Amino acid sequence: MLDFHKLIAEYRNCPCGQTHECAIDDIVIESGAVHHVGEVLARNGFPRRLLVVADKMTLAAADGILESLTGFDVTRKVYDTLRVATMDDVRAVEGYFDRCDAVLAVGTGSIHDPCRFACARCDKKLALFATAPSMDGFASYSAPIVDGNFKTTHPAKCPEVIIADTKILAAAPAQLKSAGFGDMVSKYVALIDWQVSHLLTGESYCRRVADLTRMATDRILTQAELVTAADEDAAGAIFESLLLTGIAMSFTKTSRPGSGTEHILAHYWECKELLEGKIPNFHGEDVGVATLLILEYYDKLARLPAVTAHREENDWDEIYHVYGALAPDVRRLNTPDTITDAIDPRSIEENWQKIIQIVRSVPTADECRAAMRKAGCKLTPDEIGKSPAFVAESFRYHPYMRRRLSLKRVSHMLNLPFH
Repeated sequence: MLDFHKLIAEYRNCPCGQTHECAIDDIVIESGAVHHVGEVLARNGFPRRLLVVADKMTLAAADGILESLTGFDVTRKVYDTLRVATMDDVRAVEGYFDRCDAVLAVGTGSIHDPCRFACARCDKKLALFATAPSMDGFASYSAPIVDGNFKTTHPAKCPEVIIADTKILAAAPAQLKSAGFGDMVSKYVALIDWQVSHLLTGESYCRRVADLTRMATDRILTQAELVTAADEDAAGAIFESLLLTGIAMSFTKTSRPGSGTEHILAHYWECKELLEGKIPNFHGEDVGVATLLILEYYDKLARLPAVTAHREENDWDEIYHVYGALAPDVRRLNTPDTITDAIDPRSIEENWQKIIQIVRSVPTADECRAAMRKAGCKLTPDEIGKSPAFVAESFRYHPYMRRRLSLKRVSHMLNLPFH
């Protein structure tokens, strides 16, 4: 197992000048850990009145966890299932804080995110027991929460304690493991977008943090064929890689090291589907396919030896029409100015060769697709239930739902021979 405490300590005095902090006090990744959760929480000073948040599937997967909590006064919040984390879920968790002083989230993603946001808002201690290696936001300081069908990333709490039982991780459904792999491959797009924004806008950037994300992503790519295997060593190694990218995000207090325009594209799909009353796919499934689409597009951009740039020209009436009920949120993010207003088109032209180098510094779409195939991931929009017309719409309009610069948004400022 990686020495996470040593790694975190190595970033405390970074040459970049930024303060890199991670609030994790303890990380336990071992076989049989489910039977020692109470001991781990006790030695880390967790208060006696404990709220356990789970759904029926994650609680069943973590068989034995409640019995391990001897000495704690346990209150349970157990969903039938929870696929989409909303502000109502955040408020529901906060509703227990008159009688609970800490939270143990059993499950990742939609179980964990509202707990992280609620604990941040109310200053409560938080522990995570992961039941599947299905996503990477374990240690980050941000949580994607749906509010009125619009998915927004909010400042959230990094857990003080993270626990994973390799036996449980290895037994997790193959679909969840593959989704986690898709979420990891997306980091290549995130790293491109972060570097391009730094180059064109001076956005804060740390190469050491970026390198940490890159190391974790490269590492998991080499383990593709082991992702769906019921192998404890492989499951533990994959979980460590996922945890590393979460730590990288915690160091910057943003999702930049782990989330780029591919996540925004996936969020567009999810929000639109929620408006239609549809339950979205697993997060990593959509993100993985979005990653391949974006990498293919970025490769086309990188094949251009030079570009002619101009100020971004947007038909806002058309954009707001496409967003429909989500338009007020999009308007708020793009007024009174937009993320591209401060970019001099000449700087794009002058830095184009550097942008090409950034794009070519990561594996290609074909290389990622081959690894994703080994990992059992879904690979095409059709496999995740997205029609060609919907994909075309989302590809054009998704960048406006986040105030974050990406190479995709920059491409709206270019005269391109393709669309």
